[in-house]
Amino acid sequence: MSAPATIKLADLSSQIGRSFGPSEWFTIDQDLVNRFADLTHDHQFIHVDVEAAKRTPLGGTIAHGFLTLSLQSHLAGQVMPRVDGATMVFNYGFDKLRFVSFVRVGARIRAAITLKAVEPKGSGQTLVTYGLTVEIEGEPRPAVVADWLSLVVG
Repeated sequence: MSAPATIKLADLSSQIGRSFGPSEWFTIDQDLVNRFADLTHDHQFIHVDVEAAKRTPLGGTIAHGFLTLSLQSHLAGQVMPRVDGATMVFNYGFDKLRFVSFVRVGARIRAAITLKAVEPKGSGQTLVTYGLTVEIEGEPRPAVVADWLSLVVG
């Protein structure tokens, strides 16, 4: 995979609508789901009890939505543009976050990013909104769609 694009802070607004990615595929395995359950103390059976989950309409275990979301620091980070001229970039949160489809254990996911908005906030700060789509290999609907906000300090 090639390095993410670098965009000068002053040029961000001219890049609105530009897409980045997708990232590399990432496999969601049961060990990862179990470790996430341990870390978050969320041991709902649909995530960790393979035999019980097989008896549900899903036919097996699924990843936690928050696990899928938390992996975006890694996946989207592979393709999210670097801001030349930024001294710091902070995760500012999400707007319009939806868990659209279940991610079954064994599935592969990847991230795609679109630069949606750039809003100067004063004091050398800029609020950048990226459209995030987390795709599931072979599935028509994504796992996650969201607007991801970054606060760029330049």
